[in-house]
Amino acid sequence: MKYWFANLVFKLYGWKLVGKVPQDVKKFVLIAAPHTSNMDFFLAMPTMWSLGVPGRFLIKKEHTDAFYGGLLKAMGGIGVDRKNQSVEFIKELKKIVGASDEMAMLFTPEGTRKRVPKWKTGFYRVSLAVDVPIVLAYADYKLKEVHIGHVFHPTGNFENDFDYMEKFFCNVNTKFPVNYNPIIFERKNKQV
Repeated sequence: MKYWFANLVFKLYGWKLVGKVPQDVKKFVLIAAPHTSNMDFFLAMPTMWSLGVPGRFLIKKEHTDAFYGGLLKAMGGIGVDRKNQSVEFIKELKKIVGASDEMAMLFTPEGTRKRVPKWKTGFYRVSLAVDVPIVLAYADYKLKEVHIGHVFHPTGNFENDFDYMEKFFCNVNTKFPVNYNPIIFERKNKQV
């Protein structure tokens, strides 16, 4: 039912969903990047509905505290207090993912629609701690396609893993290219 509804939403938007998560992958961290526009949310939700597993996503606490917050929570939203982020919040996310047999936990690693100097790493820490893969997804605004299904198993070698993801996302056609920094992490040994 949800998959049918997701396809209907994509059709109404004039978009299409390309790819899918392999059936044997039932629990994973899902990252959607680049995140440069509010429209990304309206593409991410039908993508989540199409997965066939329960989905959760992070959103600003101001949204979950608003009059429509109950709806967002019912859809799987988890409010994030950006002013008071802590190690405890990551521990809580690990518990949520670890306690489920089937789940997709959606992160937008930039944490905002604005250009940032580097990605937040909570998604990576949760994936390693719970030993689940990361599924990479992006919206191509030029082709009007949401691509999903590339499964990535982090190795624990932060620099190599982030270099891999940086290359994967470097040529995505974003809604607002000026808002995306394709350099997603700071390298220890900067090359001149």
